[in-house]
Amino acid sequence: MSDYDALRHFADSWGLVFMGITFLILTAWPFLPGSRDRNRAAAHMIFDEEHDDG
Repeated sequence: MSDYDALRHFADSWGLVFMGITFLILTAWPFLPGSRDRNRAAAHMIFDEEHDDG
């Protein structure tokens, strides 16, 4: 078995699992308890004149 075949097999199996778990974690991150205030602040930051760079 060549190195390419071994790497391809690893990416097809464990790489997919790793990417799936990463996707689930990043998708669930905004819904963690206590994130509501941070999410609201991030959503309204563009309207805040204190952070205006222009």
